Amino acid sequence: MTSLSDRPVNPVVGMTVPHESANLHATGTALYTDDLIVRHQDVLHAWPVQAPHAHALVAALRTGPALQVPGVVRVLTAADVPGLNDAGTKHDEPLFPTEVMFYGHAVCWVLGETLEAARLGAAAVEVDYEPLPSLLTLTEAMHAGSFQGHQPTVSRGEADAALADAAHRFSGEFECGGQEHFYLETHASFVYVDEGGQVFVHCSTQHPSETQEIVAHVLGLHSHDVTVQCMRMGGGFGGKEMQPHGFAAIAALGSVLTGRPVRLRLNRTQDITLSGKRHPFHARWDVGFDADGRLQALKATLTSDGGWCLDLSEPVLARAMCHIDNAYWIPNVEVNGRVAKTNKTSQTAFRGFGGPQGMLVMEDLLGRCAPLLGLDPGELRRRNLYAPGQSTPYGQPVRHAERLTTIWGQLLDRADVVRRQEQITAFNAAHPHTKRALAITPVKFGISFNLTAFNQAGALVHVYKDGSVLINHGGTEMGQGLHTKMRQVAATSLGVPLATVRLAHTRTDKVPNTSATAASSGSDLNGGAVKNACEQIRGRLAEVAGRRLNIHPDDVRFYDGRITGIGFTDQVIPFAELVHDAYFQRVPLWAAGYYRTEGLHWDSARMQGEPFKYFSFGAAVSEVEVDGFTGAYRQLRTDIVHDVGDSLSPLIDVGQIEGGFVQGVGWLTLEELRWDVSDGEHRGRLATQSASTYKLPSFSEMPEVFNVHLFEQATESGVVYGSKAVGEPPLMLAFSVREALRAAVAAFGARGASVEIPSPSTPEGIFWAVEQARAGAAAPAGSETSPVTTD
Repeated sequence: MTSLSDRPVNPVVGMTVPHESANLHATGTALYTDDLIVRHQDVLHAWPVQAPHAHALVAALRTGPALQVPGVVRVLTAADVPGLNDAGTKHDEPLFPTEVMFYGHAVCWVLGETLEAARLGAAAVEVDYEPLPSLLTLTEAMHAGSFQGHQPTVSRGEADAALADAAHRFSGEFECGGQEHFYLETHASFVYVDEGGQVFVHCSTQHPSETQEIVAHVLGLHSHDVTVQCMRMGGGFGGKEMQPHGFAAIAALGSVLTGRPVRLRLNRTQDITLSGKRHPFHARWDVGFDADGRLQALKATLTSDGGWCLDLSEPVLARAMCHIDNAYWIPNVEVNGRVAKTNKTSQTAFRGFGGPQGMLVMEDLLGRCAPLLGLDPGELRRRNLYAPGQSTPYGQPVRHAERLTTIWGQLLDRADVVRRQEQITAFNAAHPHTKRALAITPVKFGISFNLTAFNQAGALVHVYKDGSVLINHGGTEMGQGLHTKMRQVAATSLGVPLATVRLAHTRTDKVPNTSATAASSGSDLNGGAVKNACEQIRGRLAEVAGRRLNIHPDDVRFYDGRITGIGFTDQVIPFAELVHDAYFQRVPLWAAGYYRTEGLHWDSARMQGEPFKYFSFGAAVSEVEVDGFTGAYRQLRTDIVHDVGDSLSPLIDVGQIEGGFVQGVGWLTLEELRWDVSDGEHRGRLATQSASTYKLPSFSEMPEVFNVHLFEQATESGVVYGSKAVGEPPLMLAFSVREALRAAVAAFGARGASVEIPSPSTPEGIFWAVEQARAGAAAPAGSETSPVTTD
């Protein structure tokens, strides 16, 4: 076996190749879960009965009227569940609730011959509710002491003493909003029972194994009675890590009870009102700097809005707490965390998984404190970057910390920052009602699952007698290019052309007990497993070739479908011919691969250890222009230098960096979830439940000039072919846009004033911040406190 990170000569990894389904996507022939129903007869359709209260008891549920509607076949209720009436892993998420916990909570589901029949049947179901008091906002929950789950602490040094001794000390509060996943494909499941009683679940899920487990325990079956397949997803972003399980269980229950295939696909409004979102966060902080502007201490409390049940709120909070330092060394730290319980959808995983919220607290803090310290925000950030030999507040050494400084310097040069700053100063002097600014922000993001046990993966690789290769692995494809990378890994490991390798759909009966495709670890984990399986096969083939070439198996070389020996090329065996020989010598041509991430340890009770295999680094410079009359702004230019190690697939990685950045900009500047917080009859109703009311980033929000550069000479040891994860870290590069907006707002006011902007920094929010800056106030309307120096 070769080293995990070593690449052979002329590898297929590292080549610029298109997404493996690009043609299918572009031509509309790619199949998704809901496309499969046309292949089956007698399909039933599911529709939810959603409660019109934020919090209420279900006093009575009368399904009889629905059964009188033509085309309605059955109404599913808690009485129909043969197993466990729970859709989660914490046993706090009843599939059919007796207590409504958020506006739109589904109390039962109607099955109809057509979707319209199911809809009309749901409208006919009669439900009596007893409304109860509700908590909707973080402020309400905190005042009421409404919390759930653990309340961990990350600490190092003596934060209180260091704060007392700090040359400069500031305190403040901060709150950031949530984010709707808004994947193109809404939640979808299609389930049927085969002739042997096997429950076959087609599901748009990032975690097929957990979907399998939840369906099995709802039905009272064993996992081997349930098979889950995910062909591909039309987007996931974390929203399909935990949330699909209950919807799949409803479809499976309906299929088992009726003996007919059941399709459950949410429309957009149902998806937004039923499924969870990114966690909003509130932070209180107290920070100290020395006379040179270097961080000395941070004391903070992070409170996340978990919604009505735990879902993944505890690990999301843990990651936020482990990323509050972002890329900065803080000698003394005390960070406390807690999860609020509110009457909203259960907030869940979203790209970054709490990391963005924790890092945003630090970036907001530095942006607010820099003017009070008399420092340029970029310089304040640069002074505090991690240096080699330093470790995180939870005790993990920051390997390759020097890359932060190198990336920072490269970015300043590539983006021509010094010259552009001069141009911006001249522009602002000539334009009293329009201001420009740029900002630079870094990213340091840990890669691995918080829970150590999840850092494992399996793969099943077949080589057929004609030399063609089929891969099964436990990862799921949601458009991010995982399957493309796995084909490149297999082709490299076996030494065959990329066209030789095909990839099968992800299925739990091929690779069991898989982890979710999440935590940016899909390529690391599944790539390691695929490589392991391929190397087992290649090792057997090398023995066959060695005998034929009369050389040691270690001296056999595989490249581009040809096999030869080290140091000579006059004897070449085609790969297909060698495979044919191996078959007739009764050499197995398939292998089950396995990979576990080494070097991880995490004590969740003490919040100490080394939970991450490595850190991904990056930095971005963004320039914006703000209209002082409206608060509207343009993104003029963004330059990014990002560390993906030795890229497995550069075209895929650049696309992920661009997409992650834009999604981050959406969260920080546009996307605003609004609930009705009045005491009226629609209290708790989500007002932004469609594309007409929820603002998504579009082409018009893209930077007019957008440059992405992959950091070079960045091999990461101990990871498949020296690569690094790319899925989540780029989202946090969008901090540069928000900090540029802050600087542009500041340009409307007095020099040296601390400026606060809301999150999301919508044009409306920026307008009011500009008004406050012009008036010389310390903070914009809506801010609870501003930094106060206690020098």
